[in-house]
Amino acid sequence: MIVIINYGLGNLNAFVNIFKKLDIPVKIATQASDLENATKIVLPGVGAFDHAMAKLNESGMRETLDDLVLNKKLPVIGICVGMQILAKSSDEGVMPGLGYIDGVVRKFDTSNFKQKTRLPHMGWNDIVPKQGHSLFKDLEKVPLYYFLHSYYFECNKSEDAIATADYGVEFVCAVNNENIYGVQFHPEKSHHYGVQLLKNFAEL
Repeated sequence: MIVIINYGLGNLNAFVNIFKKLDIPVKIATQASDLENATKIVLPGVGAFDHAMAKLNESGMRETLDDLVLNKKLPVIGICVGMQILAKSSDEGVMPGLGYIDGVVRKFDTSNFKQKTRLPHMGWNDIVPKQGHSLFKDLEKVPLYYFLHSYYFECNKSEDAIATADYGVEFVCAVNNENIYGVQFHPEKSHHYGVQLLKNFAEL
């Protein structure tokens, strides 16, 4: 059972519709007891880092989520800000993140951009996935995904980075450590590229 955490952030119905079309059991969790039958967890998110952490902490699901991910090793995937809160901290706020993956979230420094561009990074961008990684199975060599962000995940361990993209500078757009996954882009808005990625996650 794929369980999507509803802590007030993210386009939940888009994920539900994709999993239903794939004939994969799915439900939305609004309280800790809804996570009981989860085999995999989707942690969506939009907006600011501190707001996302505050909403998750207030949801009543944080303790159960930590137990399932860190102790029971259930696969979880963070989407957009849901990926960023997997980090220890963010330039965007002062609250600690979940700390599931060793890294911090940085704001793009536009002075380092190689070409004239601006924030937020919005729209379609190709990515370069780590060759052979199961999250990108059966996808084109250079798949396209939809992005909307001004901050990026800086991994402290290079092996945790499983895909990069370029927006003036190269940045990490997908991470993985053991059962924990995160993508900066929006698979639920990325047509067949996103559908395949979510299918791959469900089959891990």
